[in-house]
Amino acid sequence: MNYNQAQQRVHDLKKFYKNLLWFGIVAAIIFADDILRKGIHFSLWDGSVFLAIWGIILTVKAVKLFIFDAEWERRIIEKEMKKTKEPIQF
Repeated sequence: MNYNQAQQRVHDLKKFYKNLLWFGIVAAIIFADDILRKGIHFSLWDGSVFLAIWGIILTVKAVKLFIFDAEWERRIIEKEMKKTKEPIQF
């Protein structure tokens, strides 16, 4: 990994952690508001849909950052390059 890739990864990680922090803050506010108004009651339309969509987006970003990163891509490219392709005989 060269310097530019490392710098980009650090930038992406910083954005992800900021987004995760904001998700936690907004979720705490929404759930605290629901508990104060109605007690412990889970409703699908009170903000939970918003949090669920945001959570799915964060999950996709986490998978991209931590599983399918540049190192994974490099390993797959090397694996594909090692395969020998034989010409098709007609």
